[in-house]
Amino acid sequence: MAKKIVKKRKIKIVPCLIVFLILGGLSFGVYLLLKMPIKNLIVTNTNYLKDDYVLSLAEVIDYPGFYQVSTHKCENLLEKSPYIKEASVDREFFNTLVIDVKENEPLFINNINQTVVFSSKEEVPVDKEIDLFRVPRLINYVPDNKYKGFIKGMTNIKRDVLGKISDIEYQPNDYDKDRFLLYMDDGNMVYLTLTKFDMINYYNDVLSQLENRKGILYLDNGNHFQIRE
Repeated sequence: MAKKIVKKRKIKIVPCLIVFLILGGLSFGVYLLLKMPIKNLIVTNTNYLKDDYVLSLAEVIDYPGFYQVSTHKCENLLEKSPYIKEASVDREFFNTLVIDVKENEPLFINNINQTVVFSSKEEVPVDKEIDLFRVPRLINYVPDNKYKGFIKGMTNIKRDVLGKISDIEYQPNDYDKDRFLLYMDDGNMVYLTLTKFDMINYYNDVLSQLENRKGILYLDNGNHFQIRE
């Protein structure tokens, strides 16, 4: 019986080394790509939220790896904040991450329960980390049956006028239980009633006619200005 001759295959070392080097190089390249940090962070469409607050919420303030960041996770983290209605996070060229934020607009701070009231009627505790400049304060109690109407009236105030109101006081009288007094940043005062709350939107037009005089503007019953002595 003839013996079987088993031929041993010679391993070609050089081609194997080349393959290992190529695979190693590719793996190292992928590793470096994943570890490459974000070079630029851009926050857009914010009016009152600080960039640091947004970046901290999205967990990117420390400039992590550009491709290690999940844009979907960032969006979810941002939208958990009561101050943010909607968020979109996108990657752009040169390792730039763009965070577009649609804010939940604050209307006023309720000093009675120390909450921020939004146009969505949501109320959250005042957060000292948020720069709530240009947001008026409600300084006294408003009955529940008037409070909803007050929030609705506030949502109709233009942003540029809203920013000129410092304090708001519920001040009913014998004739009008819906009456409010607005203290303006410029020293003027304005009386409004809930059915005419949007009249404050004409404040800038009226202001131009006052010739720097200070006083009380009655928009609750008629439209007249009383100069302060």
